[in-house]
Amino acid sequence: WAPGRKKIAHATSTSLLVRYPEPHRISNSIQLHLSDSHSFHTQHTYMLLLAGCGRWQSSSSPLIILLTLVALAAPSVSLTGYQTIGKRLPSPQRTSLKMGLLKVGVPMKWEKSKENNNYIRQAGVRQFIATYNRVKDLKGDELLWGDEIEYGVFILDEQNKKIRLSLRAKEIMDKLNEKEDAHAHRTEGCNWVPEYGAWMVEATPKRPYTGFATDLLRVERNMRLRRRRLLTELRDDEVAPTFSTFPLLGALGDDGSVPPTKVGGSVTLSDYIGDGIINPHPRFATLSANIRQRRGEKVNIRVPLFRDTNTPEYKGFDIQPKVDGCCGSNTLQLWRYGKGDVSRDKYGNDRVVVGCSTSAGEFNESNGGPETLQKWLVDVKCDGCRGLFYRSAPNVIVPDADWPRNGDVVVGAEIPNIPGWIRLQNGYYLPMASDDGKIKFLHEVSKRTHASNEEKARLGSSTPLFRGSIAADTNKVADGLALQTLLEEKLSLGSSAVADVEVEAEERTMSSGTTSEVLMTPRSSGDTENVRAAIHMDAMAFGMGCCCLQITFQAKDLDESRFIYDQLAVMAPIMMALTASTPLLKGRIADTDCRWGIISECVDDRTPAERGLSGQSEPDDDLAGKGQRRIYKPRYDSISTYIYQGAYNADDEVKVANSTKNGMKNRVLNMYNDLPVPIDEESYKLLRDSGIDPGLSQHIAHLFIRDPLVVFEGAVEEIDDEMQTEHFESIQSTNWQSVRWKPPPPRNDPNDPHIGWRVEFRSMEMQLTDFENSAFTVFIVLLTRVILTFDLNLYIPLSRVDANMQRAHSRNASHQGKFFFRRHMAPLAEGDDGYGVKYTSMFARVAKDDVDDEAEASLSRVSSKADIDANTIDENGVSDQRKKTPFAPGRYEENSYEEMTMKEIMTGKGDYFPGLIPLVFAYLDYINCDPITLKRVTEYLDFIEKRATGELVTPATWIRNFVRSHADYKDDSVVTDEIAYDLMVACKEIGEGARHEAELLGDLKINPISTAGAYDQYLTSNKTHNQSEELL
Repeated sequence: WAPGRKKIAHATSTSLLVRYPEPHRISNSIQLHLSDSHSFHTQHTYMLLLAGCGRWQSSSSPLIILLTLVALAAPSVSLTGYQTIGKRLPSPQRTSLKMGLLKVGVPMKWEKSKENNNYIRQAGVRQFIATYNRVKDLKGDELLWGDEIEYGVFILDEQNKKIRLSLRAKEIMDKLNEKEDAHAHRTEGCNWVPEYGAWMVEATPKRPYTGFATDLLRVERNMRLRRRRLLTELRDDEVAPTFSTFPLLGALGDDGSVPPTKVGGSVTLSDYIGDGIINPHPRFATLSANIRQRRGEKVNIRVPLFRDTNTPEYKGFDIQPKVDGCCGSNTLQLWRYGKGDVSRDKYGNDRVVVGCSTSAGEFNESNGGPETLQKWLVDVKCDGCRGLFYRSAPNVIVPDADWPRNGDVVVGAEIPNIPGWIRLQNGYYLPMASDDGKIKFLHEVSKRTHASNEEKARLGSSTPLFRGSIAADTNKVADGLALQTLLEEKLSLGSSAVADVEVEAEERTMSSGTTSEVLMTPRSSGDTENVRAAIHMDAMAFGMGCCCLQITFQAKDLDESRFIYDQLAVMAPIMMALTASTPLLKGRIADTDCRWGIISECVDDRTPAERGLSGQSEPDDDLAGKGQRRIYKPRYDSISTYIYQGAYNADDEVKVANSTKNGMKNRVLNMYNDLPVPIDEESYKLLRDSGIDPGLSQHIAHLFIRDPLVVFEGAVEEIDDEMQTEHFESIQSTNWQSVRWKPPPPRNDPNDPHIGWRVEFRSMEMQLTDFENSAFTVFIVLLTRVILTFDLNLYIPLSRVDANMQRAHSRNASHQGKFFFRRHMAPLAEGDDGYGVKYTSMFARVAKDDVDDEAEASLSRVSSKADIDANTIDENGVSDQRKKTPFAPGRYEENSYEEMTMKEIMTGKGDYFPGLIPLVFAYLDYINCDPITLKRVTEYLDFIEKRATGELVTPATWIRNFVRSHADYKDDSVVTDEIAYDLMVACKEIGEGARHEAELLGDLKINPISTAGAYDQYLTSNKTHNQSEELL
């Protein structure tokens, strides 16, 4: 057996023979891994029990073992391990020697499974540390990348104009994989893997794309090949368009699939769907059941319902508004996904409270705005006291780090399970008061107060961050009256570091629904909340049944992977809005465009206490944090912390009070982290004690506030923490974040392929054609090259990334909305930070009237190799500019970013922001891209630009328009059988090139796709027998 994340053999009968090359490494049990959905990137563990065998000491000959498979749910399984995307291992050698029995692993029920939670979490951290220490110094990996596309298979009833789920995905997938094996000689091929739904199948390229420009053309060819090959296994009445979600899922009762499945079941307890539509692999049902049981109730998904003129759910509202929503046409209506418990208690499952993007209350946390860190004034009132020492952990003083003085404002969050302490944005800790509680050290102030630490202000740039600087010495700090005034939140210091303080009481009085439009409230309510009718769903299938487009990149080393992870996290909501394609849910038109929040709520396993509902759940020692730790986001959400640390050199030491203070290596340097990051304190300490830097330790410790959701019999303490990563992956792979950072998997055999540090980009929605999916895939790949080559900086505070995620869900957000984005992506030539210092950018335009000529002239300098090479590069190829990005000017206050339209983000704004698409063109010019590749990539970029400017609509807008213009539509927000049937037929035809929609594609024509040419035809010499005469 050669472990590798790749299918190496199918077990279509009861026995399988494999060869293990290193018997001296085997004790009396061997762990094998069986293939699972790549969307979760985990493996099921099976134990091989070797009867009557001890240890083999000799390594002179391979061990041959007969594996007898005990079928559990699926009739066939596949042995897998680790491998780079799409690369096949050779078939195993076969023999007839019978020496063992493969005992199929069985997932534990939740009550038994959770007893292992604490061990698995601790072992998972140990496994990460072992992996990190083993591969942290890997350098020079080439760019390898690949995409994932998910398909849904549906059955058409042409006579009755109906469409239903076809639960044949496994059968289709098995046949497709058999054909792939038979056509392994082809350079281009496909991998087919299961997905959550029994009607879903996922496909990836057989081999990864490489770092050559010509491979950009492989993407569309391979996507078209996947569609063509899938068509070969569909029946005449089946279709498989690249469509985000089945529009009638949960609206058809027992008649929603073929074969029919009865609503409900012990796994989901759903009122709308049956357990029978879940993939039969035991992992998926176990995930569904354990999420529900850990949460303590069914998942609760409530999406705003689109309001049309005859929508019955809105008849109880006071005022009949336009279809623009409760915020009006000049702003975006915000769905606060994952934060609706309070409104559910108040209004039930049929209503949901929303916000508005231009209201002052968009960031009001009590109304569902992004949670942000609290700010605290340091004021230690005792004789001779000048401030506080940092602590690396509660009660562990760090004497060599610059410490906050009286008058400084620090940023952090209270630690719920360690009363009296706050954990700061920089990873250090501070006590809130003296041990006896008599002297208060930290005083809560407005979140709009600017943090002010002299050491922070000097990091990365000599440009002043504020109008003035606050002195480090207490003799120069504002007097006691000024401090007291700050505590009362009435201070406007003018030239001091603490500027533009706003009264928090004013923030509290601003309702998130205050707009110029009249408020939408139910007739029975006198409140002023923005209440909308809701589409209610109650099972994991509603979210995990959505299809999407994902991309995974291999970075050249650890440093690059962490940097690209952060930059792509900023792009996640932007690209989600630009690719929006999910406006239909459960037979209704939604008032949102994207799937993300639906999936987020469908896997929300947080207990009531973790969701912020006090007194509704008892502590449970088997759960992480005993199920009581406040967790601000579901497992499926945007990231909560950046992970790139940048670099701290000896030259950056800060001199305070005539002594050199270091300590920077012990702190989180990325100052754009402004969200509370709950962490597992024990895991964090173990990671730091093992030499892992604070930024990465924080990330891993944050992942491990979650519990494992699927645990297999015989695969807990049996796992080797030094050589395997199953427990780490069981936590990592069920933190479904907008971007996923993926360490190299272990190589258990010298023949295993090498895999490096990877980043997975996960937010984009499914498009109807392979051209569209290819365009966005290629754009993201090129954008990563642009960022690395031109040393660009996309950082904005994570609270604004979260705000963008909420905005991206809004109807027509791509065309009508605005998003927070960094103003100056390039290095600053002269300060600015928004305080009146003249700014000179590498993108500054020349004085010409023609905008296109200006852009071209300014970008010519960007693509100059001499300019790029002039930047100081270290021995690892990392520039000084990249090292400084985590603490660049304007890092965590409002001055580094502004609101931009999608058009401005993609095509440019003013003379300081060139736009992402022009930068990609500059990069293509810089590398001298070949004409053939450039021609197709230009078509991709032109298409994306038209989408961004609104000349072309998103799939979500097109789908909503299709439904509302259908003859069977009654202006009631209902998607009937006939509408759904015609829509899916239209989407099939668009994807296969049989139908052109100018609203979606403009003048672009899709070349027709059929089954012809899906596979090679062998030049057979078999006799034709009686057909000879006919053929001749």
